[in-house]
Amino acid sequence: MMERITTYREAEEYINNIPKFTGKSSMEDTRRFLRHLGNPAGNCKVIHVAGTNGKGSVCAYLCSVFREAHISAGVFTSPHLVSMRERMTVDGCMVSEEEFVTIFSHVMEKLSDLPSEPATASYHPSFFEFLFFMAMVYFERAGVEYIVLETGLGGRLDATNAVSDKRLCIITSIGYDHMEYLGDTLPMIAEEKAGIMRHGVPVIYPVIQEEVTRKLEECASITGAIAVPMSSEAIKEIKIQHKTIDFSLHINYYDYIGFTMSTCALYQIENAALAIKGLTCLSDKRITVPVMQAGIRKMTWEGRMEEILPSVYVDGAHNIDGVRAFLKTVKSQPCVGRRKILFSVVSDKQYQDLIREIAISGLFDEVGVVSLQCARALPLHVLVDFFRQYTGLECKAYDDLDTAFNELVIGKDDEDRVYIAGSLYLAGEVKALLRRPRHD
Repeated sequence: MMERITTYREAEEYINNIPKFTGKSSMEDTRRFLRHLGNPAGNCKVIHVAGTNGKGSVCAYLCSVFREAHISAGVFTSPHLVSMRERMTVDGCMVSEEEFVTIFSHVMEKLSDLPSEPATASYHPSFFEFLFFMAMVYFERAGVEYIVLETGLGGRLDATNAVSDKRLCIITSIGYDHMEYLGDTLPMIAEEKAGIMRHGVPVIYPVIQEEVTRKLEECASITGAIAVPMSSEAIKEIKIQHKTIDFSLHINYYDYIGFTMSTCALYQIENAALAIKGLTCLSDKRITVPVMQAGIRKMTWEGRMEEILPSVYVDGAHNIDGVRAFLKTVKSQPCVGRRKILFSVVSDKQYQDLIREIAISGLFDEVGVVSLQCARALPLHVLVDFFRQYTGLECKAYDDLDTAFNELVIGKDDEDRVYIAGSLYLAGEVKALLRRPRHD
């Protein structure tokens, strides 16, 4: 018999150790346990978001608009940067440690009283499933009206897809990532993401690659979903300011409406536009144009071209499309000093392609690489070797983040710009470093 877990740290440790004793569950297993929990938050209005890049940002834009409209909303996202509690928020505030333990205990109790039939006898939720179940219990207890669910991986077989009744689906840009699970062509990946579609439910998606658009249209037709494509022509009058971006978006009967984002990340234009387009499909009279404008302007999202210190930016670009979008933003920012980058990546990403894109961009005057504090970290010598293949710049290796941060960030000149990118793990470690007491 397992000892009763009573603290947040104990609950967090248990969840982190789940991969050691369970594998991926089938969709029927996930649905069965969700029913066993009593289908928590089953009466809430669900918005489901899938895609390769931009999912979390779209969720954050939706949540910001809901707050502005005084509409209670729960948001389930992944991964977290510093605390596991970041994955489930209500009205922009993450779950408290006390409530985390309460909902953890509830899921554990329901797990212990599963029927002893063969189909459930050995069932245990995976890491992601467990957190998803906790989030749904939390949202029910909080009494939210809307729930925004971000898929963890893919869509069709993702745990979040166990929710059948949805009001809106959004599919962000499709790119190459997790091909070992989703397929090695863009249409194959798109088809997996399209698994979140439901009959009669609007699905918003950007029109970028023709082959992806065709596949999403085909999936919508088969499913009976209402396809709502967003073409690049819907966005115009982009103006890049120092710390903001203005753009106009064509919205149904309103013609073009102006919006301002509090970010320098060019890729957020598309994500904000997808969120806005989706919100208009809800036909909720509380979500007016001024409400959307204010919500988009007030949204902030950690680890996405986030200025953590003056002229120091953290971006969680961790796949080829993410890195290209990151570089496009870097290029748009004038710099009279030196541009420096601190990079790291996990070993199961296409790290050679990521390094090549950064190296051949010619945007950086100084390159540093650092070890990640996780089991999937790519060895330093591999990072250095690949950078040397593609650039004549010296690539300095740092054994720890403290040293790298002090040299590249604390020691930079006022005119320099420093970028920290390549992995959300690295973004999380930087955020944790900044939150540490100075004497630590």
